[in-house]
Amino acid sequence: MATAANANTPEDPNNPLASHRQPEFVPPRPDADLLIHAIDLHTYYGASHILRGVNFQVRRGETIGLMGRNGMGKSTLLKSIMGLVKPRAGGVLVMGKPMTGRAPYEIAKLGVAYVPEGRGIFGNLSVVENLRMAARPGTRGQRDWTYERVLETFPRLKERLGHGGQQLSGGEQQMLTIGRALMTNPDVLILDEATEGLAPLIAREIWRICDVIRASGISSVIVDKNWKHVTQVTDRNVILVKGEVVFEGTSAQITAQPELLTQHLGV
Repeated sequence: MATAANANTPEDPNNPLASHRQPEFVPPRPDADLLIHAIDLHTYYGASHILRGVNFQVRRGETIGLMGRNGMGKSTLLKSIMGLVKPRAGGVLVMGKPMTGRAPYEIAKLGVAYVPEGRGIFGNLSVVENLRMAARPGTRGQRDWTYERVLETFPRLKERLGHGGQQLSGGEQQMLTIGRALMTNPDVLILDEATEGLAPLIAREIWRICDVIRASGISSVIVDKNWKHVTQVTDRNVILVKGEVVFEGTSAQITAQPELLTQHLGV
């Protein structure tokens, strides 16, 4: 009979977590063009097994669409990469450095900017203050995205510089959040739910901005329900179903398979 000291340990066959134990994570050799590398990620919320062995890569200069229905693990994957959720197994490398479960600010300092689904702007600060507080050179000393360039890219923000964050519309808040992220001169921009809840006219403006970011050479990960617009700005696309990658390929490959889109994206 198990004693109190050893009951329900990982070695105990009656432990429900025993069957989910994974081998110790061993980082691969560094690859200078591989900016983010998630390897065999298993992430849980309590007892719920959300990510099931996900492998995901972001290379220098590429834009990736992360797709899937609600609840399939897209946001959990992004949070696992950003250190907001700690995977139970597997690992995350950022710029070649093992960063699994490290604090989000440490990952951001390596050149990753994250635009969360809830936007996360500071409502009590003005547009100017939200932008200027984030200004810094990139990891290679680059200052491509200046305050002036951000306002040139987002003309609506230029008209509202003195407005508080809480006074902006949803679309303007999204522009401000993206603009603030660009002020950090990142190597990778992660955009969760790019156009959710936005009017069609504003959504088109966000897609235009995604094109501008892509042309600037920043790598991007874009989550959005509108696969048609996503595939117009991405080089590669990944579909998640119940925490597993079921498809990975170019925009041309995914749009050539309507049955795949119907099955996994419900279109």
